Amino acid sequence: MERKLLHVGGHNHELSEKEKVWLHEQEEWREEHKGHDLMHAEMLLVLLAALFVSQIVLILWKQKHPRSYNLVSLTGLWIIPFLVSCYHYYWRFVGCWVVFSLVTGHVIRLARCKPLGGKTPRLVYRWFQFMYNASYGFGILSYTIMMCILFGLHLLFVDDPEPVVDFCIVIFFYGGYFGVLGRDLSELCAEEMASTIGYYDKDAMSSRALEESICAVCGQSTNSATNTADPEPAYKLSCGHVFHDYCIRGWCIVGKKQICPYCKEKVDLQRLFSAPWEKPHMLYGRLLDWIRYLIVWHPAIIIIAQGINDYLGLK
Repeated sequence: MERKLLHVGGHNHELSEKEKVWLHEQEEWREEHKGHDLMHAEMLLVLLAALFVSQIVLILWKQKHPRSYNLVSLTGLWIIPFLVSCYHYYWRFVGCWVVFSLVTGHVIRLARCKPLGGKTPRLVYRWFQFMYNASYGFGILSYTIMMCILFGLHLLFVDDPEPVVDFCIVIFFYGGYFGVLGRDLSELCAEEMASTIGYYDKDAMSSRALEESICAVCGQSTNSATNTADPEPAYKLSCGHVFHDYCIRGWCIVGKKQICPYCKEKVDLQRLFSAPWEKPHMLYGRLLDWIRYLIVWHPAIIIIAQGINDYLGLK
């Protein structure tokens, strides 16, 4: 019977069956890929070329046909993770996805109703603001836990950090995914509601005159003396138009708009979110945009690059 020995630290160590299998697999892998360095370099070039060309195509598509780009992005963002989770039996995510879709579908239905209810804009913004804040909270929590693991503080509670790391990855994905999905849907609802109210037109200036002390986002009075049912601080933009503080923040951060809903003058976000603790929200919004690309377009680019490699016989 052949005995395999491993020389470690000046001593011969007899290999276990598991180690023998692992070494055998490594030897087979090295033999199979022997002389494939050039092929691997070609595969890397194909991937880099696919990434470069796809970036140009996506940028041009977004600039020339933003509606179709946003529609395809949103559809892929909503459907692809659900299908992948069903295929791999990730029922926890599927359950969260179903609940989110049902509630958000009801909110979208309210936003598309005509005539629009007086409290509907506030209700819609509150739901998407809640989803955004929850997403932001999950991101902060996962980052804090990962820092604790990095500095070894997890040893106060558990010895093995692997389950904690897995938990951080899960909550970061959940927060990022539902955050970016809710943000994209909020953008559609914001345009739909503002257009229905009549103070916003995506392609031109609004033909409806904006009365003084009326918020163009929700159509309600910004005067706390007349709006006693749900009083809220008002915020005046540099263009002179006044909005509810909650509405304009939801319009800019959650709804991803950086213009005045009425006159389309650019909003100074640095002035709007002047408090130090509010600036991370702006950075987190950019992170959510990157997550959209990671979920929707990155897998598609990898599949295209793999298809090119298969066509060229590169493995």
